[in-house]
This record gives sequence, structure tokens and C-alpha cells, in this order.
Amino acid sequence: MDSRAATEERLTPLRERQLIEQARRGCGRSAHALVATHQDRLHAFVWRMVRDRHEAEEICQDAFLRAFQAMDSFDFSYRFSTWLFTIAYRLCLNALRRRRDYSGDVDFSDVPAGPRGRKTPTVADEVANSDEARRLKAAIWEAVDRLTPPQRATVLLFYRESLNCQEIGEVLEMPAATVKSHLHRARSRLREMLGTEMQEDWTSVRFGEAGNGQ
Repeated sequence: MDSRAATEERLTPLRERQLIEQARRGCGRSAHALVATHQDRLHAFVWRMVRDRHEAEEICQDAFLRAFQAMDSFDFSYRFSTWLFTIAYRLCLNALRRRRDYSGDVDFSDVPAGPRGRKTPTVADEVANSDEARRLKAAIWEAVDRLTPPQRATVLLFYRESLNCQEIGEVLEMPAATVKSHLHRARSRLREMLGTEMQEDWTSVRFGEAGNGQ
């Protein structure tokens, strides 16, 4: 089960609405429950966008703060996570625009070996965590970091968060057709950057589990 599916299982739309309504009335426990539900996924997305842990933490805190300050304007036709990721994405773009020396190496020191909560490794885990698989994961993420911010966000939301193009469009505030275009261009650029070593479908290398996991 991916991170998004696990979260959806823990927090149904009805329960989410209840928490939002209670948070609107000033319930701190409900606000904390919303933060606890979304903070890991949000931090992983933001960190991958800005590649700086301190900055990622500040952006996440700012995103939650802005979301709760504007809670009265929340539209229940959307999921809270969509709204939250939209706010965070805007903040990421602002941070990247301010940063003139956007370069440097990517820190893979705390890439998780597998999903949380799995008690025993499966054969698939052993293959995915082999030296070759880890090398390919690193190559993939290095290539992802060289995409434009919209392309990078599209790839992260599609492969890591399992959002469809319509949902990604809601987060990035662009038409689904534009999302499809970004996704197509990102795939083409990744294949070019990864070269002949990955002629096969690079998404098969446990893409969704290769990011920063807190």
C-alpha cells in the first residue's frame, strides 16, 4: 500500500470534514490530527522540491499556518491534502525564485530502505534494495532534481503521491492537459539524462519509495 492509500485509509472524507469543522471552531486536537495525518507526505514533497531540510521544515510550517489561518475559506469539494499541497507548492516556487544559487549535490544519506511498518523483507524488497537498485534510485533522483520545478512537482505527485492528472492540476493550478504535457516532457528528459543504462521503464525501480522520509 502506498503512502497516499495508507493515509486515505486512516482518514476518511467524513472524518476529515469533521476535523476541519472542529479546527475552524478552535479545536487544537483536531488541528493537530490534520497536521499529523499530512506532515510526512508534505515534508517529503517539499524537501524534494527545495532540497534543503531547514528550508523544507520552514515551508511546511508556513503552509500549515496559512492553511489554518484561511480555514474558513476551505472548499469541501476538494480534499484538504490538495489544498495544503497547493499552498506548499506556491511557497516552494517562491523559495526557488529567491534562490539565485540553486545548485549542489543531493543528500541521499537518509533515503529509507523500504516502507515503514513492514515487518519482514520480501523478495521484491531484497531486489529493490540491492546495490544496483540503490544506484539506479540515486541516478533517478539526481535526474529528477534537474527537471524544472513544474515538471519535478508533476513527477513527484504522479509517482510518489499517486495523483491523477486532474488532481495534480488542482494542486499546481493548471489544466490537466498542461499536467500531461509536463509529465510527457519530464519522462522524455529523464530518459535522456539517465542514458542507455535505463532503456527499460525507469519507474519500475520503486520510484515512490526513494524520497526523503523524515
